[in-house]
Amino acid sequence: QVTLVESGGGSVQAGGSLTLSCEAFGYASVSNCMAWFGLGSGSEREGVGGGSFGGGIEYYSDTMQGRFTVSRDNAKNTITLRVDNLKPEDSGWYYCAAHRKRTCPVLARDSDFKYWGQGTQVIVSS
Repeated sequence: QVTLVESGGGSVQAGGSLTLSCEAFGYASVSNCMAWFGLGSGSEREGVGGGSFGGGIEYYSDTMQGRFTVSRDNAKNTITLRVDNLKPEDSGWYYCAAHRKRTCPVLARDSDFKYWGQGTQVIVSS
């Protein structure tokens, strides 16, 4: 069993930056692929990016590329999401998830991710 705990959300001004963190608990070393999903005004979570245990990073959204940076620290069992030049449409809930496998998939389907955090909310004001 893996428990994921997100932190770092909050209210920020447009144009600013924010770093979200997710720490995994359950094993001394969590080897699952860990990823970030976002839930904005739509009804479905959208994959943002994931970090494989072996070091590879996958980005899942063309619209988010460039401003969103995913990084993983295996020693700390953490994955972080940094968002630069925040826009109001970035507002929403961001969830950390752990996949069933070590290597993150090329396509992010939330049904393939076994463990989920509670989410952290980001509010971007213009």
